[in-house]
Amino acid sequence: MLVDINSKADIALLVHTFYSKIRADEEINFYFNEMITDWEAHLEKLTNFWEKNLFGGKIYTGDPLKAHVDVENHFSGQIGPNEFGIWLNYWAQTIDELFEGENAALLKRSARKMGTFIYMAMFSTRTK
Repeated sequence: MLVDINSKADIALLVHTFYSKIRADEEINFYFNEMITDWEAHLEKLTNFWEKNLFGGKIYTGDPLKAHVDVENHFSGQIGPNEFGIWLNYWAQTIDELFEGENAALLKRSARKMGTFIYMAMFSTRTK
């Protein structure tokens, strides 16, 4: 029986499990593996990000929009809807494997909204 996401430990499990899939995916892993040099620090930052997103608080510091625009620039506009779709599918799949409930559903919706917003911001920086 699955339970809902109720703690930072739950979010850490989600983030670590999710990124193990991302890092293994042959189609998109290089976007992450090339840009992220300290995976432990990155996973902790993302755990804090999603904890703040779900539970509030002031633990996360960072600028996800700038970080994604930097990735967009590094890869010269190669990231498109397909890559975001793969990311979102892994996110939803991982949540569904580990959790169920209101918070789990909220994190899936949040990721879809955030993905759209970030993709549109990345796309708007393209010069071509």
